[in-house]
Amino acid sequence: MQRALLAGLLSGSLGGLLGSVAVLRQLSFFSDALGHSALLGISLGVLLGVEPTVVLIPFAALFALVVAQLVERSQLPSDALLNIVYSSSLAIAVVVLRLLSARAGSLEQLLFGDILAVSWGDLAQQALLLAAVLLYLLLTRRAQILVSLDQGLAVSQGVAVGRQRLLFVMVLAVVVALSIKAVGVLLISAFVVIPACSARLISSSFAVYVPLASGIGAGCGVLGLLASGAFSLPSGPCVVIVQLISFLLALLIRSRRQPIRAGVSAAAPAPPSPG
Repeated sequence: MQRALLAGLLSGSLGGLLGSVAVLRQLSFFSDALGHSALLGISLGVLLGVEPTVVLIPFAALFALVVAQLVERSQLPSDALLNIVYSSSLAIAVVVLRLLSARAGSLEQLLFGDILAVSWGDLAQQALLLAAVLLYLLLTRRAQILVSLDQGLAVSQGVAVGRQRLLFVMVLAVVVALSIKAVGVLLISAFVVIPACSARLISSSFAVYVPLASGIGAGCGVLGLLASGAFSLPSGPCVVIVQLISFLLALLIRSRRQPIRAGVSAAAPAPPSPG
């Protein structure tokens, strides 16, 4: 349980940290597509007799490169391309899983997550990854803000937008791949998207938004695991339910700050200012 709590803290922090940028860049669907496509990587790992989590990192990196190239070379919307890639991967994975029906039990943990099975080695990987992501975001803070808020301005300021987008997608892919063991294929996108959306509703600046998203993700991870242990419920779904509650609370806080007049629809939250 101690390892599980640390895993929830680290996974939640990572998800909120990268999710804050992913939501601004409209990459929320990418984490969901990668999570579902990762099922193919897991299946191939089992088919080859290799630890599935070892296959996930190169698979996730390859997925990110393929998607980036497809978006750059085609005229189709990115969400449509992601749908094609992850649907095709999922279809192939289902066929492979059919051939590996005897190993379904071992794959079920990766589908829905088994945070209690996280080892100290997994925790060390997550801690190193969190430190690397923090360093990456700090060193590229100016570029991240410009690319997230105004790509035209970023180009005029000399930012290599294409390289920054590809690098961020690769980092996001690695984080998703390493978090799947604890979170599960089917729930990974919630860890990336929900804390970031909650933070966006109640923050007014980029400097507050990013750490707040990471803090919400970490807090929800710990509270969800405690609720899971107290009521003997699955850990991953409990964490997502706590994240949903945090999102509803953020909506309530925002509505109290900006009351909606009768008959007038609420405007979408504006992107946090660079300050």
